[in-house]
Amino acid sequence: MHALDRTQTVTLAGAGLVGSLMAMFLARRGFQVEVLERRPDMRRETVEAGRSINLAISARGLYALKQVGLEDEARRHAIPMRGRMIHPLSGELTLQPYGKDDSQHINSISRAWLNQFLMTHAEGTGKVRIRFKQRIQSVDFDTGTLSVLDEPSGTTREERVPVLLGADGSGSAVRQAMAKLPGNTSTQDVLSHGYKELSIPAGPGGSFRMEKHALHIWPRGTFMLIALPNEDGSFTCTLFLPFEGPVSFASLDSPSKVTAFFQEQFPDAVPLIPTLTHDFFHNPTGHMVTVKSAPWHVEGRALVLGDAAHAIVPFFGQGMNCGFEDCVALDGLLARHSRWEDAFEEFFRLRKPNADAIADMAVENFIEMRDSTASPRFLLEKQVEKVLLNAFPGQFLSRYTLVSFSRVPYRLAYEVGAIAGRIVSELSEGLTRAEEVDLDRAARLVRERLVPFLEAHPDGFKPEG
Repeated sequence: MHALDRTQTVTLAGAGLVGSLMAMFLARRGFQVEVLERRPDMRRETVEAGRSINLAISARGLYALKQVGLEDEARRHAIPMRGRMIHPLSGELTLQPYGKDDSQHINSISRAWLNQFLMTHAEGTGKVRIRFKQRIQSVDFDTGTLSVLDEPSGTTREERVPVLLGADGSGSAVRQAMAKLPGNTSTQDVLSHGYKELSIPAGPGGSFRMEKHALHIWPRGTFMLIALPNEDGSFTCTLFLPFEGPVSFASLDSPSKVTAFFQEQFPDAVPLIPTLTHDFFHNPTGHMVTVKSAPWHVEGRALVLGDAAHAIVPFFGQGMNCGFEDCVALDGLLARHSRWEDAFEEFFRLRKPNADAIADMAVENFIEMRDSTASPRFLLEKQVEKVLLNAFPGQFLSRYTLVSFSRVPYRLAYEVGAIAGRIVSELSEGLTRAEEVDLDRAARLVRERLVPFLEAHPDGFKPEG
């Protein structure tokens, strides 16, 4: 039962980033794919605002695109960001490099461009049909039946679906239906902070009015502003602020209060955002949620992946990268298994610990970005970390390096990061400059603490091949 039959049609909920990419992987395996997308076709109609305009694509996401032959084109539309540019309230700007050198960088890319690009290439396989404005209202896993509302006509139909993949985002209708089954769990932890998109327009001739190759951060303790570069010379800014409290979205309830707040907290950004008050009151305030659920499948009938299974907050830039890695993992399992259920079970077993790990790291990175990046001690430790990365290549590994510049499983990156962080902290005690670090002591700590962990998990740290 539920054998992998490549003559059957796979139904996929969601034509977002993960859904469109997964459709391409399925088409390569010979399946016909029908995609049901709740939104209109963004290539032909304007969709509602609210989602982040920029994405940070790194090693895991690029590797997934490479498997379907799209990495090079995506890179042509991406802007390398080599580090965090810190904008303090007073003093000079500081660039905190992401990696050991400029070859290690993350990349800013347009969400809308990438989604349209993937949808078009999915349809280009000749095996993928995307139907827009289709809202899944219910799922009967026993009969393999969907109830689908066709929004243009207002009619509801029943569809028999032998296999259903849910890539329909953090509010997934497929996951919500699974959660009603005995033994299934699904939790949503909504962050007490929201976000608001703002914009810095390009300068004359499409020039960049701030450093192009950086992710700009204005860290202010309980809140922050960030800005990512766009192809046209503009920057997309995102304000992260508590929903409630003395300094919050609730308290900024008039144009004069917003202007005064920005002039006080982000004075160098104010001249760059000419439509500040208009955008603040016209753009929606977004919510951020961590979703954890189990299991991710119903026998061999249905599976959720990407945000539908494990939505995370955006502060490690890994939501899309993790979802794309899901696609690669599931594709590999479909090549090895002859039954959907076996592939789905192994997918859940392999990916669940990693999804939980990056979810936890993303929340931790939020605290680091808003609180720690402006701290002299944090800056010193980052400089010491860079010294160790260059002094002990292959032996000293940082969490950020493993998450963003490798495909090492997230759960191992999490554990390595804890060990490496303690080493850096100990070596930084009493230092005023990173160059003063005791490399003999560093070598001993790396040898005693990190190397045994790496040797205990050899498969997880194999070079990419």
